[in-house]
Amino acid sequence: QVQPVESGGGSVKSGGSLRLSCATSTNIFSFSHMAWYRQAPGKERELVARMTAGGSTDYGDSVKGRFSISRDRSTNTVNLQLNNLEPPDTAVYSCRLVVAPGYEYWGQGTQVTVYS
Repeated sequence: QVQPVESGGGSVKSGGSLRLSCATSTNIFSFSHMAWYRQAPGKERELVARMTAGGSTDYGDSVKGRFSISRDRSTNTVNLQLNNLEPPDTAVYSCRLVVAPGYEYWGQGTQVTVYS
């Protein structure tokens, strides 16, 4: 079952941290790339972070230096560490796993709320 399931969201005060996880029963190293996106109310979905099969990463400009994407083969998870959170980071965060072009899977999302 490839379907990813996110967890780890919640409410946190500005400056705080959260760690999101995206779990799948498939070998996490079998994906061509993995990514986290977010969507705030009334806004378009935006890329937060992504990682290729080879381990290369890149981040959205607004989260560089604060967020970090990683993967764990022992648990088949893609993780997103969110540090120094700010109210504009409030959004639903979703995981996207890509096997090949046209073969991708999205999770249901997890809510992150940052209050000042």
